[in-house]
Amino acid sequence: MCSNVVVGLPSPPNLNGTLSSPTPTNTSNTKDGDHLVMNHTGVGGYKWRLVIAYDGTRYAAGWQYQSSPPTIQCFVEKVLMQATKLERKDLSLVGASRTDKGVHAWGQVAHFVTPFNYDSIDSVHAALNGLLPSDIRVREISPAVPEFHARFSAKSKIYHYKIYNDTFMDPFQRHYAYHSAHKLNSAAMKEAAKYFIGKHDFSAFANASQKERVRDPVKNIFRFDVIEMGALLQLEVEGSGFLYRQVRNMVSLLLQIGREALPPYIVPMILATRDRRELAKYAMFAPPQGLSLVTVKYNEEHLRLPSGCSTTSFGRHYTIGSCKLPFY
Repeated sequence: MCSNVVVGLPSPPNLNGTLSSPTPTNTSNTKDGDHLVMNHTGVGGYKWRLVIAYDGTRYAAGWQYQSSPPTIQCFVEKVLMQATKLERKDLSLVGASRTDKGVHAWGQVAHFVTPFNYDSIDSVHAALNGLLPSDIRVREISPAVPEFHARFSAKSKIYHYKIYNDTFMDPFQRHYAYHSAHKLNSAAMKEAAKYFIGKHDFSAFANASQKERVRDPVKNIFRFDVIEMGALLQLEVEGSGFLYRQVRNMVSLLLQIGREALPPYIVPMILATRDRRELAKYAMFAPPQGLSLVTVKYNEEHLRLPSGCSTTSFGRHYTIGSCKLPFY
């Protein structure tokens, strides 16, 4: 248990036994202070990291908070408020990526703050998943160091875009892949994808967004792979960051190249224009259901567990005890 709890802060609710209570410790005796953070009011608290998976099909506004229609962040905040009895402003929930309408995630990362600590977070983890809708799940929850920030500490993000390339769509893939009945030239797509790798100004591949207050169009793409898995083509891209709809716009151009409507060398030509209208002459953006946020990477110092705190919870398995029946 962390020993750096601030005296006088409220204790978390027990939720009829679902959450474990903290053990307050006087800060004058504190030995480990690397879990303590300050919230928006200047009061000390504790930071927690979540890894979240969700099916974005029914969320018309994606991750970013808004009350109507409700978003994924809205549901996560709602259950956190139920579990902790804190107000939304006190939780200060922040996500690593503002995934768009219909986009999925296996590895969305978020952090939130509480004014109290937990002895064990397995019960908290179970409570959150018990309250969330079935298409959103917290995969991991762990204590985080004060320096960790889900969005600004991110070193890179990995997205996958799936294309089902056959004469008819597999009905089991319809919510998670884009259907292309045109036979795609994967070799041409692989060649074109290499042009995206490196540091470039991606203005030509970004849609305007009112949500982005500061927009740096220069991003570094570390890899862009086109992987064939039978009828399924999986496009895997890792970069330092991405502009609004950048991944889908890059995919849309690769689709046109795969259809052999355009040559691979069109990629650097469009990049050089830094003009979104130039891309619009050749390709429309790819639909959202094929896109998933798979992983957000961080430096090791941001992922280390604070001293003396509970370990990461990956959920827990339930077992049935032995059935004791009398012998006859």
